[in-house]
Formats: sequence, structure tokens, C-alpha cells
Amino acid sequence: MPNDQHHRATATHAAHAHQQDDAAMAEMLDLDAEVLHSYLAEVIGWVADAAAGPPRRILDVGAGTGAGALALAQRFTGAEVTAVDTSAPLLGRLQDKARDLGVADRVHVIQADLDAGWPAVEPVDLVWASKSLHHMADPERVLADVFGTLRPGGLLMVEELGSFPRFLAAEPGASLEARGHAVLAGEMAGELPHLGSDWAPRLRQAGFTLLGERELAIDLAPPLPVAAGRYAQLSLRRLRSALDDRMSADDLAALDALIDSDGPDGVLRRTDLTVRTARTAYLAERSRAAR
Repeated sequence: MPNDQHHRATATHAAHAHQQDDAAMAEMLDLDAEVLHSYLAEVIGWVADAAAGPPRRILDVGAGTGAGALALAQRFTGAEVTAVDTSAPLLGRLQDKARDLGVADRVHVIQADLDAGWPAVEPVDLVWASKSLHHMADPERVLADVFGTLRPGGLLMVEELGSFPRFLAAEPGASLEARGHAVLAGEMAGELPHLGSDWAPRLRQAGFTLLGERELAIDLAPPLPVAAGRYAQLSLRRLRSALDDRMSADDLAALDALIDSDGPDGVLRRTDLTVRTARTAYLAERSRAAR
């Protein structure tokens, strides 16, 4: 194959693989919102109880496919919601869902890389940052920008991962999953150094008044909705792809059997799945007396 044809074929393959990754990530974000919907409602309820009044302008930082943005638009029916994310495909999916829910006139999107700079947005009453701050190269700068965007008296909800979801409660699956996550934690320590941070000191340093911090343990037992099986499959598939050559051949084969859509041991066929994870939520305010 001539060099130019080879380069075009390679680029086409890479683009196709990237599209597949985007599609899988979008589906997993949607499934996360569907399976853990009661948790999301609890956190939004906390915001509603703490707010002086219904927020009129809301900013979702790192919105993904819009679980937070759309739930907020449905809870606060008079609010304009702006969703910011670096991924155009995820934002496109968010807009499709907003149309399906009848809130497209109040939900707007901005494609922006917050590591490159803060987008031009009007002052808001509420900033929602769900599982996004740990992705930032300089979260202190982002929090300073958030502070500057909030109106005095405005609220910031930061929700971060305490642990990645686990699905296998029985042995040998539980130990296999634990080994995989232990290896993954070591791999991710360098790539995502802010994952697992205590955000309270950083919020105070940025000028916020911390109103509360909640450790939210999620433990869903069977019977689970059908979506939980696909959620487990995609989550374990991403775990498997990150662990190639980092675990034993037996462990990798066991993971392959779990994520096999047609295999008898695949998670899509199991009725004993659980969903166990932890999240930490921080509610903070830009007080009216703040700088």
C-alpha cells in the first residue's frame, strides 16, 4: 500500500476507534444516571433545600451527556441551564435528550476545554460540577473562575468519586474485581493526580463558605433494573481495556468471560449483580460578604 493510502487508512481506523470510545462513554454516562437516579435526586434535593430561592441561571461544568444539567432543568423549571464540556459528541447527545424531554429551549451547550481557559458565561446562581474537577490540570484556577462566575449568595455543588462502581459481591468475582481496581488505582495515580482529593480545603482557599459535606454510600442489591447489567458490562469492559498486560492471564480471561455478551458467565445474564460505589458531595456558597 502506498504511504499516503496507508496514512489515510490508519487515520480512518483511529477516527473509527475514537468514535466507538465516545459512543461507549456516552452510553456509560447515561447508564450511570439511570441506575443511580435516586442518588442524583438526593443531591439535587440538597441543593434545593439550601438555596435561598430557585436558581434562575445554572452552569454545569463538565456536563458529559447531561445527567446533571437535564435533571436540574427538570427540577428548576424556570432556570436557564448552560452545559460546558470538551466533547462535541457528548454535548450533541445532551442536546438530543433535551429535545426529547422538552427542555431544549432552556438548555444550552458550550464546547470548551476548561484547562485552556474559562468560557464567556454570564453570572449564575448555581454551578454544578459532577465528577469533573479531578480531570482538571489546575483545579484551583477553575475554582477561582467558578467563584468569579457565581453571583453573591450563589451555590456550588461539587460531587466526586469515592470509588469506582463494583458489581460482583460473590467470589471469585469480588476478589477479581478488587484486584483489577487495585491495579487501576496505581495506573491512574499519575494520570489523574486529583482523583480522591479532599476538596473542602480547596473550596475554602478559593473563597467559598462550605455549607456541608456528605459521604454517600451507594449499595444497590438485586433485583436490579435491566440497565444495571449493561452498566456493569461497560464498566468492566473499560476496566479490562486498562489492565491489558497488567494482570495475570487467568484474571484477564475471567474478565473476558464476564464482559462477553453471549457467554453463559457474562454479566448480562447474571441475576446476582450489585452496584456498590461511593461519592462525596460538597455544597459551598459564595457568601454575600465574600470578596
